[in-house]
Amino acid sequence: MLGLTLPRHRLGAVVAGLGLVAAAVVVQATATPAAAATPHRILFDNGHAETAGNADWIISTSQPDPLAQDSSPSAETDWTGALSSWGVALQKTGGYSLKTATSALTYGGSSATDLSNFDTLVLPEPNTLFTTAEKTAIMTFVKNGGGLFMISDHTGADRNNDGEDAVEILNDLMTNNSVDSTDPFGFSIDSLSISSDYPSAVSDSSNPVLHGSFGTVTKSLIASGTTATLKPADNANVKGLLYRTGYSGNTGAFFATSTFGSGRVAFWGDSSPIDDGTGQSGNTLYDGWNDSGATNAALALNATEWLSGASGSGGGGGGGGSTCTSAQLLGNNGFESGSSTWTASSGVITNSSGESARTGSYFAWLDGYGSAHTDTLSQSVTVPSACTTATLSFYLHVDTAETSTSTAYDTLKAQVLNSSGTVLSTLATYSNLNAASGYTQRSFSLAGYAGQTVTLKFTGTEGSTLQTSFVIDDTALNVS
Repeated sequence: MLGLTLPRHRLGAVVAGLGLVAAAVVVQATATPAAAATPHRILFDNGHAETAGNADWIISTSQPDPLAQDSSPSAETDWTGALSSWGVALQKTGGYSLKTATSALTYGGSSATDLSNFDTLVLPEPNTLFTTAEKTAIMTFVKNGGGLFMISDHTGADRNNDGEDAVEILNDLMTNNSVDSTDPFGFSIDSLSISSDYPSAVSDSSNPVLHGSFGTVTKSLIASGTTATLKPADNANVKGLLYRTGYSGNTGAFFATSTFGSGRVAFWGDSSPIDDGTGQSGNTLYDGWNDSGATNAALALNATEWLSGASGSGGGGGGGGSTCTSAQLLGNNGFESGSSTWTASSGVITNSSGESARTGSYFAWLDGYGSAHTDTLSQSVTVPSACTTATLSFYLHVDTAETSTSTAYDTLKAQVLNSSGTVLSTLATYSNLNAASGYTQRSFSLAGYAGQTVTLKFTGTEGSTLQTSFVIDDTALNVS
């Protein structure tokens, strides 16, 4: 029997009307995501006192996502931080997705900044020790294919006065972890404080770090820094790329690379080369990034490219991308935890008696007011790059007081957006013409977004008269 559902703001305990029992008509069918290059995912650490003292080793004060400060930066001052030149240069290529971690580093967890979601981790002069769990996470990440960029400073550079400096912290990571403490990378960081030098690059025309897409590297800069001692007997893949003046071979390596498992590692002996001279107020900074006697920008950017696997030169490829673990990725997918994980208009996530959940007590109810109204419901999620299957599904019930069998007066759009809020795809548009009894499962492939962090968004738009309710429950994003 057809029922005429009352407008939502007048509803008490009302049995949801069937609306029109016409065959479900989707206004816009499933859209195939536009082909786009998978961005290389870089995580900069800011959870270990990287801004203590005069340090300002961040790409942006907007964390975790620098795009919230400026979604399309054209100059390094568009983002605030002494590493903003680095971040903006990567962002402008269109080939990188950048985030900042401000809490404990994890691998295999559900956090948006979990290492499994990234290709490269940058440790820009950490000033607090990594916990046992963090060291396990970092080493496992690299072993499984991630890139690790370790940037040190001179011994005694204890910026937060906790008794530990970057030399000790990074050596502790390599020698005191549960994954492999037997000199896994083939080098140790020297306890030195070298006041100044311009280390020179070795001659190797085929090396992707010295001769990458961002330019040719000839020299770097030491402004109170240190070097590393190489131990090729422990790891034959360790290689010094730039050396302190007067040094070569296994001693005095200012910049070195190595591998571990299927991942890649880079070491830099000073933070001054990545300092762009601008940052948060109150910090005394030095513009090593643009030092005329060095090629630090090319070195940082080429190394990032190599670590992320973007240079196409063997190895690496991303700790989050080498394997895919079958999983359901949406948080609070049945809405039973209220508004947790979701961003929604007021009243959308509810256990109101005016509609019924498919399972449990809560559901998402968009529109149903019988007046001009717009409701939204969204959640951001990262689709792992190695997963070949990614299926978004949700159960949808539509009831309406509209009587037309041909005009879509009220609509619900299911869309995929990027981190800047740009619509990448409209998966489908439903309307009052889709009204029917009960819930119907809808499914869409998101495999085209593997390696990307996207926002799944539902937008319900209601006309000026006669209600239409779009009710969603039991969402899922299953990957394998």
